[in-house]
Amino acid sequence: MEMLEEHRCFEGWQQRWRHDSSTLNCPMTFSIFLPPPRDHTPPPVLYWLSGLTCNDENFTTKAGAQRVAAELGIVLVMPDTSPRGEKVANDDGYDLGQGAGFYLNATQPPWATHYRMYDYLRDELPALVQSQFNVSDRCAISGHSMGGHGALIMALKNPGKYTSVSAFAPIVNPCSVPWGIKAFSSYLGEDKNAWLEWDSCALMYASNAQDAIPTLIDQGDNDQFLADQLQPAVLAEAARQKSVADDAAYSAGI
Repeated sequence: MEMLEEHRCFEGWQQRWRHDSSTLNCPMTFSIFLPPPRDHTPPPVLYWLSGLTCNDENFTTKAGAQRVAAELGIVLVMPDTSPRGEKVANDDGYDLGQGAGFYLNATQPPWATHYRMYDYLRDELPALVQSQFNVSDRCAISGHSMGGHGALIMALKNPGKYTSVSAFAPIVNPCSVPWGIKAFSSYLGEDKNAWLEWDSCALMYASNAQDAIPTLIDQGDNDQFLADQLQPAVLAEAARQKSVADDAAYSAGI
């Protein structure tokens, strides 16, 4: 690993690292906030997944979450949103390719060589964080938009791995909305049955209620993408039918 940046922040440290990913077959960067030590107990980790066009620095520089993380003693880990590099497949659109990995494992050329963000987030990155930093194995996951989709599928596909999941304006029904249809057609092919493995609503319907964890969906009621791309009500209905308690909050005017 190579440290790219380090800054003092709320008595802790904000760092940015580069490492060679064997899962994605390219160098990857991630940002991490290490809170000030409290005692000898390793702190828990919150993984944050960002949305379309973002990288590991958006949440780091814009959210101000380090203050609260320092107060609560939580490590923040912010991965990139896709593999990157000259040899990594890309697209001219903002919603496909680099910056738009959709946190899945691509099966179609030219994407399958590098676009395995699901495996990277499930296995490689947590193992790296565990080996290089003093952290607990307790972790939660959160994200925004495409990252909210990523957080939800990570939690739903891995019962017991996360203590909670929070999604802000998430893409919950990608099989049925333009962003998801474009991405899934390219990354996964035309077999729509294969898409269901990466759709939060389908995963919710297939889940066991006893595996449910605390779940927050936070959505602005004036979001320009609410009706066409996000559709949180579809996930809320799936949760209702499965008797899963999801805490859905709508923020006025956002």
